[in-house]
Amino acid sequence: MVNLRKSNLLVFIIIVIIPWGCRDVAVPRPKGYFRIDLPDRGYIYLEKSSARAAGLPLSFEYPAYGKLSLNPDNLSEPGWFNIEFPSYKAKIHLTYMEINNDLENLIEQTYQMNVKNHIIKADAINEHIINNPEQRVFGILYDLKGNTATAVQFFVTDSINHYLRGSLYFAAQPNSDSLAPVIDFFREDVVHLIETLKWE
Repeated sequence: MVNLRKSNLLVFIIIVIIPWGCRDVAVPRPKGYFRIDLPDRGYIYLEKSSARAAGLPLSFEYPAYGKLSLNPDNLSEPGWFNIEFPSYKAKIHLTYMEINNDLENLIEQTYQMNVKNHIIKADAINEHIINNPEQRVFGILYDLKGNTATAVQFFVTDSINHYLRGSLYFAAQPNSDSLAPVIDFFREDVVHLIETLKWE
């Protein structure tokens, strides 16, 4: 009889405790990001006449989904212009300068302003040499990896008269994980701009 009571008690305990032990334990979900729909690729040719009117002796193709502002209201410097992507809070800042026996200084200034300032935050900086003797376009494209304010930087020159530098920026807190697809997308647009660049 005692054994039967002990068995019943044991069965009762098992029946009561097992369901409690099988309850779902709350586990936090992994961080997710919103899906970003990217536009279909397409490019517009910046006519030399339009560029010349803005004081830019060059032409190139830029994304059809971007807004080219040759004379930004908030910039008084000649040669400063932007390609804006309002839907993505992104801008490619561009600066054109004439070379006056100061090519070395311009390259150093670009490196100091645009690359060296981001070394602290960058996990890596990859340099890609640009060498297009047919169009006289030479320079470096920088890919900055990690949570930097800018992920793509470049400068190009003909080594004699013309110098153009550019930077891709987002009006958002740097987060390389969430921005990676957009950075890769606009990086291709930067490369296309460089590949279609022609000096006047």
